[in-house]
Amino acid sequence: MRRLLGPLAVVLLLGAASPALAQDSLAAAKAAGQVGERPDGLAGAVPGAPPPVQALVQQVNAQRLARYREIAQGNGVPLDAVQARAGERLISQTPAGQYVMTGAGRWVKK
Repeated sequence: MRRLLGPLAVVLLLGAASPALAQDSLAAAKAAGQVGERPDGLAGAVPGAPPPVQALVQQVNAQRLARYREIAQGNGVPLDAVQARAGERLISQTPAGQYVMTGAGRWVKK
């Protein structure tokens, strides 16, 4: 965990660093079992994730929601439809051994 917190602390100190850097940190947190994908297209902190990981999830979700809103407005579809489609795609692309949230709201390893 200490190895993961080092890079995450740098990201958080930079204060909403570049989206690419946030995605790299998100990938590391997912590989460490601290973050998973949710059916609503957002990332989620798995219970027990440290505060820096939770802050990273908030940053990534703000970026995702902004993009989902753009897509929804540009296509004249409801935001929740865009989120659901993104959630399906993200969960299907999640590698085995990483966490995903079920429709019932439980975290499971894929």
